This record gives sequence, C-alpha cells and structure tokens, in this order.
Amino acid sequence: MGTIRNIVILTGAGVSAESGIDTFRDSGGLWEQHRVEDVATPEAFARDPDLVLRFYDMRREAIQTKQPNAAHLALAKLQAQWPGRVTLVTQNVDDLHDRAAAVLGVTDPDLIHMHGEHLLAWCTACDQRALWTGPLITRPACPSCGAPSLRPDIVWFGEMPYRMDEIFEALREADLFVSIGTSGAVYPAAGFVRNARDLGAATLELNLEPSQGTAWFDEARHGPATEVVPVWVEEMLAL
Repeated sequence: MGTIRNIVILTGAGVSAESGIDTFRDSGGLWEQHRVEDVATPEAFARDPDLVLRFYDMRREAIQTKQPNAAHLALAKLQAQWPGRVTLVTQNVDDLHDRAAAVLGVTDPDLIHMHGEHLLAWCTACDQRALWTGPLITRPACPSCGAPSLRPDIVWFGEMPYRMDEIFEALREADLFVSIGTSGAVYPAAGFVRNARDLGAATLELNLEPSQGTAWFDEARHGPATEVVPVWVEEMLAL
C-alpha cells in the first residue's frame, strides 16, 4: 500500500445496528407484515401515503432516542485528526454520524447522506427541505411555501441517490476506499469498490461478516463495527 492521504469511507446499516437501529434485513425485511420495499417507493407513497408516512414517522421518532456508538465516534475522530481528506459517504438515513462529529467538535464534517435523512422533510411543491423532528402523517404545512406537500427526504427504491457527482469526485482522488457495515447488495453503492480499484485506490472491508462484494477488496476484516472500526482507526492514526 502506497502513501495514503485521501480516504473515502462508505458506511451502511451495520454501523448503526449496535446503536439499536433495526436494519430490517435481520427480520426478513418486514415491517408490520409489509415488505420494506413496499413502503419505500414512490409508487407505495402514491398508493397508500398514510402507510408510508406512518412507517417514516415511527423511524424518525425512534432514531432520536439512539446514540452514536464507538464506531461512529472512531470515524469522527479520524475525520478530526487525519492530515488528509476523509470523505464519509453513508447509506444510513439516521443522524448518528452527524452527532458523533458534534461530540468530537468536528464542525463541518465531510459527510454525504446519499440516501437522504430522516430528520429532513422535502416539499414536493417548492423543492425546499426543512429540519423535521415531528410527524408528517398530519400533513403539516411546508415552512417555506405553506403547501401540505411534505414527504420524507429519503431516497426511495427507484430514485437517484443524492450527490453522486461529489461521491465519484472523492473516489477519483482517493488513495484508500473503506466499506463498513454494508451488505454489498444495494447499487450504486455496492459498485464503489470496483470504481475505487479501477482508479488505483487500495480497498478495505470492515463488516460483521463477508459481504456480497468481499472478493473485490484487497483486505477484509470481520467482526462487530464497535470493535473492528476503532482498532482500524487507531492503526491509521499511528501511521
């Protein structure tokens, strides 16, 4: 491995699972006997908006009771202390990376929520986004335009993830790509390791168990995120 300056880290549900945030995959991908895909598509929202809003209201309320774990805090420490650039790209829609950064005093973390955020509401009438911690099932008015047109600011199945141009720019400049707590099954994120390899970056997987894409990585370490991530971060900071 050559000199490492710029690092891109992709995180998935496995990073937040130990904070008590259900990945749904562990329970067969079901919520009240609905497949998660059936409450996370534009078609589902058009067909049964109350069902979809109830699902996301429950999730939004739940994440506000959770706390960052040792993996979130270790990654925030790396961002705070690494001499180069550390771009954190998360598939998670919780705010635990954000809160971990705040705990460590990282005021402007290089953090991309590619699948959106539970604590934002998006107005489909005026295209504005607002911080949102309460329910949406009551059809509240948009703070910007007043229309009752708010939906969760979540990238649903079939929609384009956010800030892809920025992610690919970071991958082009990366010396090391690290995937943490991801299944390797959801694209386009599952393809980032191959993008990084093609561009000459070293690649590392940190995951509870081998992912569907383990074979693409130069190195893989397996175990709970709260154990393997802090160990890796301390190794990096000791270089």
